[in-house]
Amino acid sequence: MDDVVFMVRAGSRAVCQLQLDLICERMDARPATLPTDAVGSGWVARAVPRMTEARTGDGPGPSAG
Repeated sequence: MDDVVFMVRAGSRAVCQLQLDLICERMDARPATLPTDAVGSGWVARAVPRMTEARTGDGPGPSAG
């Protein structure tokens, strides 16, 4: 399984939050980390796709019991 993560890097918290909101809206994603400046170079936030069983059709397989 591949992991998909969208990352935003910006010079201010406000711009980082705005871009995070846009990614979540346009890519049907949800925030994984809110904007933080703890990583050193500016503000960073991450989002991941909303993967639900209903949307993807992927669910748990039959139990091996």
